[in-house]
Amino acid sequence: MKYARFLEGKQVYLRPIGVEDAEWYFYNLYDPETRRLTGTQRHFTKEGTAAYIERKNQDDSSVLLLIALRENDELIGDIALQDIDPYNRNCNIRIAISSQAQTGKGYGSEALRLMLDYGFGILNMHRIELNVFDYNPRALHVYEKLGFKKEGVQREALFYNHKYHDSITMSLLEHEFRAAKG
Repeated sequence: MKYARFLEGKQVYLRPIGVEDAEWYFYNLYDPETRRLTGTQRHFTKEGTAAYIERKNQDDSSVLLLIALRENDELIGDIALQDIDPYNRNCNIRIAISSQAQTGKGYGSEALRLMLDYGFGILNMHRIELNVFDYNPRALHVYEKLGFKKEGVQREALFYNHKYHDSITMSLLEHEFRAAKG
């Protein structure tokens, strides 16, 4: 099957998600490590997942894409710009690499760069923010490497696995992204 490559990098491409991806998306929502790193607590159904995908595809305030490897079209995660505010020119970004075998290879960093370039260069965003939990130092390192700055800490904002965790808010401004990009 041939897939539309919406944003393309050297190792990965980002493509639209469709209802035909609902089963893959559903099963990846239950990957234990992905759930832990994203702080996902809810349970989901296949039908609910398909309905969510349909709603997201109609939602002008978000862009939800799947991350696939260029070499073989294998899906390894998803990425989204959410809560897009065209008046104040800001939004948030989230990413999940759901294949632990594919972490540490630069795929997430490349997907983030592609989506940031789209957010700043096409959607005309001025500020893109994210949240990362204090127990995810690898993600924190990647975000800092991409130029995100820590803005604050929401103390004990997440209750997960019998314990409270801090949520760190970070952001990247348009001029910082352009300066880092060269």
